[in-house]
Amino acid sequence: MKFIVSSTYLLKQLQVLGGVINNSNTLPILDNFLFELKDSKLTVSASDLETTMSSTLDVESDEDGSIALPARLLLDTLKTFPEQPLTFVVEDNNTVEISSNHGKYALAYADGNEFPKAVVLDNPSRTSISGDILATAISKTIFAAGNDDLRPVMSGVFFQFSTEGLTFVATDAHKLVKYTREDVTADQVAEFIMPKKPLNLLKGILATSDDVITIEYNDSNAKFTFENSVLVCRLIDGKYPNYEAVIPKENPNKLTIDRTQFLNSVRRVSIFSNKTTHQIRLKIAGAELNISAEDIDYSNKAEERLTCDYQGDDMQIGFNSRFLTEMLNNLNADQVQLEMSLPNRAGILTPIDGLDEGEQVTMLVMPVMLNS
Repeated sequence: MKFIVSSTYLLKQLQVLGGVINNSNTLPILDNFLFELKDSKLTVSASDLETTMSSTLDVESDEDGSIALPARLLLDTLKTFPEQPLTFVVEDNNTVEISSNHGKYALAYADGNEFPKAVVLDNPSRTSISGDILATAISKTIFAAGNDDLRPVMSGVFFQFSTEGLTFVATDAHKLVKYTREDVTADQVAEFIMPKKPLNLLKGILATSDDVITIEYNDSNAKFTFENSVLVCRLIDGKYPNYEAVIPKENPNKLTIDRTQFLNSVRRVSIFSNKTTHQIRLKIAGAELNISAEDIDYSNKAEERLTCDYQGDDMQIGFNSRFLTEMLNNLNADQVQLEMSLPNRAGILTPIDGLDEGEQVTMLVMPVMLNS
């Protein structure tokens, strides 16, 4: 088995696939990339058993075969090469010899047949979506997903497809984000929960892509196909909580404010907040928003006044500043609206501008009790 490939082209593909490989694997074979060669096409795969990703590269070769090569060693070597053709030759003594312009490098390989096979989906449902839309949907929601191993359903992003549109939801019980696209629809109704790891991989790859991605899914797995890559992952098993029930419908108190100004203010004031609760207080009266925080243990406190547009009763409400900062950071609007009903009910944050046609973002943040 022998093939010739460009060093930078190979490195670029392998760096993406490297994100699949765990630092500590139970099966030693998973520390490898699987190289499968057939008719001048090289398919490289990486897996952690839950997620398998593969990319197909064009190489110069007229042979077939499959081997598994150590991922870390290969990546570290490729990073040091300037752009040049590399020749890979499988030798009889169980090593692969890589020849560059300046030298030869031999590394031991394992049998490609030991590598776990990717799951094949039986009669899956199918939806197509543009790469940049999917990347936006992931980045707008994934930060709100939880990390609690005891509640695995909340550690992923909930995909809801229907003939009316697509909805993506993430929550960790303190904050919730619902992202909707009405300009993209699916042929049939479906819902599933995607784990974070494959979503982060997709977000990184698709951020700059206009390609159309085909998503295939059944009850246990999902498969994403785009350009020359395929990602197959196991879905999170379980029923997603009824998120619509926690979004308060009647919110008479509406605050409209410049996002950047609000974000910077919250950031500054929160430096003076209690280091465990990160609590900040919003006091709204008329056209004035007063943001304050206090850390009684250290006698630190801060207060800022901002002008805003407010309709509603005067009120005081407390939030965890980290959640508020995260949410404001994830919106790219100039103006945002915070809707509230009572100091013990969730606040709803929505962008007023900066959205595409058919795009909607609703963010919900739970208040914290104020110690008056």
